[in-house]
Amino acid sequence: FSGSTYADQQYPTLNSLSSSLHGGLNDLQLEFQTLALNFCDAELKPFAREWDERKCVSYDTLRRAADLGFGGLYVSEENGGLGLSRFDTSLIFEILSMGCVSSTALLTIHNMTAWMLDTFHDDVEFKREYLSRLVSCEWMGSYCLTEAHCGSDAAALKTSAKKDGDYYVISGS
Repeated sequence: FSGSTYADQQYPTLNSLSSSLHGGLNDLQLEFQTLALNFCDAELKPFAREWDERKCVSYDTLRRAADLGFGGLYVSEENGGLGLSRFDTSLIFEILSMGCVSSTALLTIHNMTAWMLDTFHDDVEFKREYLSRLVSCEWMGSYCLTEAHCGSDAAALKTSAKKDGDYYVISGS
């Protein structure tokens, strides 16, 4: 495979990515790939090893990613995001993960929680207040998905929450 060498690792170039090689991407998708690759080369690759060794994440770096729109990839344009499809977003995450898998994983989960708020919450003022902070990565969104018997297999989860008047009744493990 063709790629550039950084320290003791080889990283693919835009032309070596499977999604680009097989064609079919439009100009905007290629532009997003290029933007992600430039960010990856400048902001992730040079620091990923240090972050892993220190077991930390750079929230300043994630905020710089948000300046490029990467903090609200799925969030509707109406609510401050880019409103991208899952496919378009996967093109960005594919590249970012080549620079730092753990930072990219955090960013993917964050994007999913911002999308859930955008999609499933009805209160416009609530969205305005919270989504702006999520899209900018001022606040980071996350969720927990695990049970002792199934790890992160969402289909096997047994815990549930059912609304009962003004409260939720939680049952399961």
